[in-house]
Amino acid sequence: MVNQAEEQGRRIVVGVDGSTGSRAALRWALSHGQLTGAAVEAVSVWQGPPVYGFAYGWSPSVFEDVDLAAITGKMLAEAVGDEAAGRPPAEILTRVVHGHPSQALLDVAHGAQLLVVGSRGHGAFAGMLLGSVSQHCVQHAPCPVVVVPSVGPEQDEIGSRG
Repeated sequence: MVNQAEEQGRRIVVGVDGSTGSRAALRWALSHGQLTGAAVEAVSVWQGPPVYGFAYGWSPSVFEDVDLAAITGKMLAEAVGDEAAGRPPAEILTRVVHGHPSQALLDVAHGAQLLVVGSRGHGAFAGMLLGSVSQHCVQHAPCPVVVVPSVGPEQDEIGSRG
């Protein structure tokens, strides 16, 4: 009989927001998953825009026709397709989640072997060594966290310098 808790632990969760840092994290997670036999669960999180003045009968109609979940899902599929191309087959799961990025990643990471994040995503201020989502995940994750630094376009694998 297969131990379900053991099987659930053979999962690597990686946050993907389309940024260079998250793509580096995805590449690292795919490589590590291949080495360890763990499934890689690529997670993208979307949030609707804040609604100011809603209590006063005003709502932003500019976002009514925008399907943020679908846009996020398309970005995630493209990132996974790009980064998995040319690699040996591995089990890759994708998930699009609504919520705050750091909390959503922490929720999905329950029972995972690792949580992998880029050092900075789209929301970071220039010059920060660690973005707010990465920092929050490092401090509160229910499993070990790997923070992968961004790499330049000339570097196709984590750790290859030159």
